Amino acid sequence: MKRTLVALTVLAAGGASAQSSVTLFGVVDATVSGYSNKAETPFGVGVTTSSTGQNSSGYTGSRVGFRGTEDLGGGAAASFWLEAGILNDTGNGVTPSGGLAFNRRSTVSLSGALGEVRLGRDYTPTFWNDAVMDPFTSNGVGINLIATASGFNTPGQVANGFQGNPNYVRASNSVGYFLPPNLGGFYGQLMYAFNEATKYDPGTLTPNVPNSQRAGRYVGGRFGYAKGPLDVAVAAARSTIGDQFFQGTTSYLDIWNLGATYDFGVVKLFGEYSHNKTKTDFSGIPPLPNAFGFTSPGANGALVGATVPVGPGLIRAVYTQVKYNNVTALNQLIPGLSPDPKSEKFALGYVYNLSARTAVYATAARIDNKGGADLTVGGPAFYAKPINGVVPTAKTSTGYDVGIRHIF
Repeated sequence: MKRTLVALTVLAAGGASAQSSVTLFGVVDATVSGYSNKAETPFGVGVTTSSTGQNSSGYTGSRVGFRGTEDLGGGAAASFWLEAGILNDTGNGVTPSGGLAFNRRSTVSLSGALGEVRLGRDYTPTFWNDAVMDPFTSNGVGINLIATASGFNTPGQVANGFQGNPNYVRASNSVGYFLPPNLGGFYGQLMYAFNEATKYDPGTLTPNVPNSQRAGRYVGGRFGYAKGPLDVAVAAARSTIGDQFFQGTTSYLDIWNLGATYDFGVVKLFGEYSHNKTKTDFSGIPPLPNAFGFTSPGANGALVGATVPVGPGLIRAVYTQVKYNNVTALNQLIPGLSPDPKSEKFALGYVYNLSARTAVYATAARIDNKGGADLTVGGPAFYAKPINGVVPTAKTSTGYDVGIRHIF
């Protein structure tokens, strides 16, 4: 249950007044999850790593937060939003130390007739299509492979063009602009995130530390149209994922995606296509591989899904795939010379709503990996030690969630 604290703040100047509200909100989502990840050698020797236990955020991300708005008059408002992720199975926060931090969202904003300007840590424009256009909203074992390949829910190493994007879901130190909501269904978001690096003059005194000068910067946008049963949006961004100051290199991840949903009433359809490509710029003399025209590695992802209302609940189903492009050194030199990694996933689930705020759910999912792809639905990493001198390669990953979600 939402608990709203309403305070009337009296401004001294001229006896004017402004009304403020602060709301405590959150989600507690607990699930029993099972995972089974199988690797196999070329000689048919298989090794399975598996685990079963309690987890959180199988349906909706567990969180607790505060948000508030002050009416400034004339249609203008000031707002704040502080939201922390929680691991309710252990009582910890979603941080390396286990402490509670407002790392899901931490923003302050001003809004009016011309739109909203928002500062702080916020969701990136390019992530929204991966979440909104997914029947599983990027949670639990049903999470789409585009998000998994981006490192959002992946244990272990991922050999792909998405890898190493610290600004995939959210960006810190960001300035964002949102179009006003009265544009006949059109909406949009722009974001620039600072990397806040220390610059040195003369540059020769810059510490020789990788990823310390330009990495972390993000610039992107998303524009869409939502009216009636249709919601369609396109997003694009460039995220700076690495730099070597004294080598004169800067690495980028260029992203664009297009997603849509259409609600027929008896069924709601989902679809998305995502294109991702890494690029390295050389400010000095190009090294030999670049002079020979190596092809930049990347990945393409696709999603089709549906939800079907059944009684007080909802059936959810999705098929996703990710295909990596030129991620091996050989294929970067001669594209298509050998098969590139590919992963395919199917997930099916049901949500039963006990009330407007409480639901129980179950989800099952399976991933098939080919060509060296190693994506999982969660749980332990694939076995990667030699067996009789041969390292097994990732094959299949299966898992399930059975849980309860409560919103307050």
